[in-house]
This record gives sequence, C-alpha cells and structure tokens, in this order.
Amino acid sequence: MFVHAQAALGLPRGTIRCTMLIETITGAFKAEEILYELREHASGLNCGRWDYMFSMVKKLRNRPGYLFPDRTLITMDVPFLKAYVTHVINVCHRHGAYAMGGMAAQIPIRNDPAANEAALAKVRADKLREVKAGHDGTWVAHPGLVKTALDAFGEHMKGPNQLGVIHDVKITASDLLAPLHGPLTEQGVRWNLHVGVRYLEAWLGGSGSEPIHHLMEDLATSEISRSQLWQWLKFGAKLADGRPVTAELYDRLLPLELAAIRAEYCDERYNSGRFPEAVELFMRMSKSPTFDEFLSLPAYELLP
Repeated sequence: MFVHAQAALGLPRGTIRCTMLIETITGAFKAEEILYELREHASGLNCGRWDYMFSMVKKLRNRPGYLFPDRTLITMDVPFLKAYVTHVINVCHRHGAYAMGGMAAQIPIRNDPAANEAALAKVRADKLREVKAGHDGTWVAHPGLVKTALDAFGEHMKGPNQLGVIHDVKITASDLLAPLHGPLTEQGVRWNLHVGVRYLEAWLGGSGSEPIHHLMEDLATSEISRSQLWQWLKFGAKLADGRPVTAELYDRLLPLELAAIRAEYCDERYNSGRFPEAVELFMRMSKSPTFDEFLSLPAYELLP
C-alpha cells in the first residue's frame, strides 16, 4: 500500500514512514520479519502493553500452567514482558530502527492534587524504566503527561536516540513465554467485572477510549478482563482465600460493581446508558464454554 501510494503520487520510496506496534505474542516472535518487510518505510517498532497482555492470556488460555493472576500484577516488570521489551529493543537497534516505549495510561487528576502527584510519579517511574531499558522515545495518553515523559527521557538519554544500546543477551522463546504465577483475589475478579462491563458500555455508546478511575482504558482492557474471567472459570481457579471461582461467584459480585458504577454516575446517565446490553454480552462471553476470538465481533452487532 505504501509503495503504490508513493508511486501514484510520484513520491520517492521511503517517503511514508510508520511505527509498527508489536502488540501480540505472535508479533513478538516475528518482530525481525515485520521490520524487514517494512524496511525503508519503518521508523521503528513500538512495545504495546494492554493488547500484548490480552494476546498472552488469549493465546495461552487453554494451558493450565498459564493461569494468570490478578491483572494488576501483570506489570511491565514481570519476566515475559521484560523479555519482550529487551527483544524488541535489540531487533530495532541491530537494524538502526527506533524502539518506542508503551503508552502511560494515567491521566491528570485535576481536582485532587495529592492523587495527581501520585499519578505523575507512576508515569515518571514507568518512563524511567523505559529509557533505562534503551528505548528511544515513548508516548502518553494525555498531553498533560508529555513534560513528565520528556523530563524522564531527558535525564537519561543524552543524545537524540539510544541506537547504540544493544543488550548482550539472546532472548529465547522460553523467555517470551515464561509463565506468570501469583494470587487471584476477589478484588481481582471484581475489578475485571467492573472495568470490563463499564468499558464495553462506553464502547457501545461510541467511545473508543474511556477514562475509568483516572486511567485511559481501551478495548484491550475489556478483552483482558473477559479473557481472565473465562480462563479462571475454565480451570476452576481458587481465590487466595480458598474459595473456588464459579459462575455463581461472578453473578454475586456483578451487582456490587454495577452499584459502584451507578454511584459514580448520575441516575439519568446510568439509566440512559447501554448497561443491560453490555452486561448481557460481557457475562455471556465470560461464561461461554467456547472462547470467542474478539469481544468486538459480537459487539458490532449491537451497534445501530
């Protein structure tokens, strides 16, 4: 498409440039091939976050050795994500391409200075991790976070890029597929129900990105939530307190989370929303004996 567009407009090859997001585990295995196919059109590769986590849970959902813990424990510091970042940086820098960091999902909290400072501290820590790992740049979810990201990179990246950083380690398939074990809690179940349903309702209402508890969420967040609920149910996972994960547990916790959402909204906004459709679809897919590849496919059928 790039080559055809440039030829049609009489532009030199390589005029169009792109940065490819490596947001799936299969994409990580093919990162070198993807960069090669783009060649003169490639600015670099970008390390995704939410979509990559969704891809890991989805692709490995039928393997009991990959029973993922609470979503809040799947941070960029866990082994399989650190390996992925190192791999993408090495692939890019070996070929003179830029390695971009992931999006900081936090958004400024204008009515709570203390909470805002805490959010900015998280963004700074995340960007420091990226620049120290060897990334050449990054992106954020809100323009109010640009300065925090620039300051973190400016402190540790003295030149225009870090193309000279190539980690002296060979990332293997085992590294990219390292299992992640940890506790599963009631709060983790409730958070997946809350965010999954709340985002899906916003998506059905026409919002592609939705701020939820000061984080900019997108479809991948709902997908992670749905995939984890499905996987926990499939393998009869147990909570940290010993209780089994069952469909009945989901049904018991869901009204509590809907009440919490309603308390944040005014009744008019809640009642005029698309919560009945969102709840029915999200819960049906979370409990289904078979796994649907994407939440959005049946959701499109509900759009006007």
